[in-house]
Formats: sequence, structure tokens, C-alpha cells
Amino acid sequence: MIKISAIFISMLLLTSTGCNQGNKEGKVKKEIEKITVKSPAFQSGGKIPSKFTCDGENISPALQWGPVPEGTVTFALIADDPDAPSGTWVHWVIYNIPPGVTNLPEKTTLPFEKETGAISGKSSFGKGGYGGPCPPGGTHRYFFKIYALDTNLTLPALSSKQDLLKAMEGHIIGQGELMGTYQRN
Repeated sequence: MIKISAIFISMLLLTSTGCNQGNKEGKVKKEIEKITVKSPAFQSGGKIPSKFTCDGENISPALQWGPVPEGTVTFALIADDPDAPSGTWVHWVIYNIPPGVTNLPEKTTLPFEKETGAISGKSSFGKGGYGGPCPPGGTHRYFFKIYALDTNLTLPALSSKQDLLKAMEGHIIGQGELMGTYQRN
């Protein structure tokens, strides 16, 4: 009797604490794989060269990532600044990047999107495409986040970061980030 009660209690505890690794539908959640994101322009945690900011040419830095998680249908990228005084400032949103594309060239522009089928979302500057760091004061951190998705997104062009995050829910199978800093002189 004591052994049966102990086993029963253990099963109840495992089920009630979510240790069954399932969600409401009883499906097992997949582990999100780590993707390494790099740039030849700056090291992780390093200073972003002014060439890629509002003080320079204001062009996007080259980015590379990998490995590609099995089952990747598209990638999405979000670049933002959580240190902005008015809240997180979005510098770049691009999604439906094909799974065979594991890098973005320096100065990625609309022709790249047309060639690959990638779609530009809307930044906090109110437009598509890249807008470089331009902090009003102090040193800010800029995160370039890549997401591997198990689906093609049906979002229209110039969708917001929030719309993208919502559309990605339950579809992220891999992710990684590169952080750089910038302070205006």
C-alpha cells in the first residue's frame, strides 16, 4: 500500500509540475537549437564601426549564421536597441529569408530581398530596410537576432516587430544573436 501511494503521488507531482514536456495539446515541445551569429565588421560585445551607423554610411553590416537547424523553412532577423530612452528601438526587421541563405551581405538592400524572396518589415524609423545605430547619448547595445522557423510566414511587407514575433510563436526551431555596442562621439 505504501509503495503504491508513493508511486501515485510521484506521478501526480510530475504531471502537475509540467514535467511531461507537453503543452495543452499533449504535443512534446522541441528544444530550440542554438545558432551562432557573426559579423566580419565587429566581434560579439565589440564596438560597431561608425560606417554602419547614422554617423557613417548607415549601411547594414555583413552577418553570417549557422548551423541551420533541421526542418528550417525560413529565417527571420530582428535588430534592435533595448537601451533607447523611449523603449526598445527597432533598427531592422526582415523575414522569409530562404533556408539556403546563411549570410546577409554588407549593405543588404531591397534588390537582395527581391532576389531571395525575403520580406522587409518596418523599423522604428517608420520604413523598411536597415537603419543604423544613432543613440542620443551614452553607449547602447544593439542585438542582431536570427530565428530559424519551421514555416513560411504570411505577413505582408512592412509588418512590425510585434507582428513578426506573434507570427513566429510556436515556429521557432533555432535562434542566436550577436550584440554590438555604439556610442556617438
